[in-house]
Amino acid sequence: MKWTDVTDIAIELSEAHPDVDPKRINFVDLMNWVMALPGFDDDQNRCGEKVLEAIQMAWIEEVE
Repeated sequence: MKWTDVTDIAIELSEAHPDVDPKRINFVDLMNWVMALPGFDDDQNRCGEKVLEAIQMAWIEEVE
């Protein structure tokens, strides 16, 4: 997975952290959790606030 795989990342995060409210996660933790996902292989420097916002929004949609 790459940073652009927003939906896949959101699905993986919802499965890996089922007790977490994605509305309350900070971007530092979110970035670290994404980079720790199995199958994630992308450069940390390619991630920015807009990417993290998109991942967070997709995760919120996934759990609702």
